[in-house]
Amino acid sequence: MKALAQAVINTEAEAVESLHLRIDDAFVRACETILECNGRVVVLGMGKSGHIAGKIAATLASTGTPAFFVHAAEASHGDLGMITGGDVVLVLSNSGETDEVKQILPMLKRLGIKIIAMTGKPSSTLACHADVSINVEIDTEACPLGLAPTSSTTAALVMGDALAVTLLQTRGFTAEDFARSHPAGPLGRSLLLHVRDIMHSGEEMPVVSESASLSEAIMEITRKRLGMVVIANADMRVKGVFTDGDLRRALEQAVDPHDTAIGELMTQDSKTIQPQALAVEAIRLLQEHKIQGLLVVDDDSCLQGVLNFHDLLQAGAA
Repeated sequence: MKALAQAVINTEAEAVESLHLRIDDAFVRACETILECNGRVVVLGMGKSGHIAGKIAATLASTGTPAFFVHAAEASHGDLGMITGGDVVLVLSNSGETDEVKQILPMLKRLGIKIIAMTGKPSSTLACHADVSINVEIDTEACPLGLAPTSSTTAALVMGDALAVTLLQTRGFTAEDFARSHPAGPLGRSLLLHVRDIMHSGEEMPVVSESASLSEAIMEITRKRLGMVVIANADMRVKGVFTDGDLRRALEQAVDPHDTAIGELMTQDSKTIQPQALAVEAIRLLQEHKIQGLLVVDDDSCLQGVLNFHDLLQAGAA
């Protein structure tokens, strides 16, 4: 059983590897056709190709190319009305001879709609009627009977991903653009949420001066319950930070909390972030430096807020 499964993986991997040679002028023309489109990309397919078409449509839509899926059989029974003259139609059919697909090609041509074929048969009816044909031909299916679509659907799926990601990068699609179509869940929240939206500011900030005693700093940490205290001057320019971890280390050294100024114990190279930064950047900094909190400052290093990992968790960004 292990050998059979490995044979399937090897066969499909070879099919994907062969796609490197299919990234040709036709692929570039397909990308250009979609980029010039003022409407949507309508992805059509039937059977297993239909399932792959649905996934490709979803990937395109989430990466900056407006797209939706239409079942080839339903297209002949009214769903053609969903397609307008400004759209581009991407049609998937490994054989290029699927009856339901061939039936709608004349209507698409009559509407003057650009057709991009993705087929494993470059001389098929579909390929011949398309404005651009992307070749996803394979040597063999992973199915030992050569019947069940396996390698062919994998090749089409990978080519669809190549198309979507090429379009994404050509458009200059950003992480924030991606988040706008993924507002739900941690992904969208971490990409749309800014530090200013969740930081503690004003009276919520734990702040003391450099001359404050360690005991005064401890009281401020306790009151504000953020696991740290910021040391700043009268203009709120940050001088350093003192955390729960620093406190434990200070007590191990038998430091007198009443006679020792916090300025002698603070960490001066505190990690900071600006209010307009994304929450995902705050998460990256916390993880990279293995710390629990960040100071939020403006361009002049003046304190604007305080943020810790728990805040990001509560906001659903981490």
